[in-house]
Amino acid sequence: MICLNEAQTCALISHQLAYQAVKEAFIAASSDEATIFPVVNASGPQSDSMFSIKSASTATLVGWKTGTYWPGNHDRGIPCHGTTIFLLSPETGELVATVAASKVNAYRTAAADAVAVDYLARPDASVLTVFGTGHQAEYEVLAIATVRKLSRVIIVGRDEARRDQFITRLIVQGIPVVAGSAQYGCEQADIIVTATAAKAPLFQSHWVKPGTHISAMGADKNGKQELPVEIYPRAKLFCDYHSQSVVIGEYQHTSNTEIREIGAVITGRSPGRVSPEDITVFDSSGIAIQDLFVAKKLLNAQKGVVSP
Repeated sequence: MICLNEAQTCALISHQLAYQAVKEAFIAASSDEATIFPVVNASGPQSDSMFSIKSASTATLVGWKTGTYWPGNHDRGIPCHGTTIFLLSPETGELVATVAASKVNAYRTAAADAVAVDYLARPDASVLTVFGTGHQAEYEVLAIATVRKLSRVIIVGRDEARRDQFITRLIVQGIPVVAGSAQYGCEQADIIVTATAAKAPLFQSHWVKPGTHISAMGADKNGKQELPVEIYPRAKLFCDYHSQSVVIGEYQHTSNTEIREIGAVITGRSPGRVSPEDITVFDSSGIAIQDLFVAKKLLNAQKGVVSP
């Protein structure tokens, strides 16, 4: 059995590797190639602690991802989030690899956003507004910067100290960034990304101008919500995996049935953006097939195998 530890996977992961893996995973998810099973969400013994299991299979990849959130770890000086990917042999069911993927998970989640922006945002989109100042938000900005030339990034955050620290980190990395209110951020944005744990809308629908792309990254369980429901009649809706998105993703809050999977857009089986005036919304609920494809590419990279 192969075991990749966190140090190894941190050294191997990149935005480019994650983008390619997630793009291939989306294509598989929207075809007959993959089976994706319902998510299991459970609580740990600590207050607000939780873990989840997301599993999937294809003819060549079988396995699951376990994600954990233990908020008390903050006081211990260790990460609150953890991720491990397990791969089984499709022939025998034996465990063939474990991949420590806590940092990898941040790249993988951001890659989903980058793929959506690449295929749904206007080609000239350059102003990005990000709601959220947590661990994931920085990866979202950097991933999008690989697919669009950003002229300005606007950060919207409730905690001014955390927001300013986040802005400083982005400036050091050469990102043109400023702070802004929710209304200002929406009115200026060509791309809006929400990366929060919100349970209520973060902005008002009428603040969003025609032609904007929105990636909703935070909703992955019942009760989470980042977007106003009023945006849905105005927009074209897309997701990573339909049956999961409408149960635990952002689209649990709409009865709109015209929701297309991004994999079908990538392959040309479904239309994406049709007009420069379209508002497009992508919901990323996070699907296991992404983790399996990322793990496979990490294993190949560790062996020195060049992926096709």
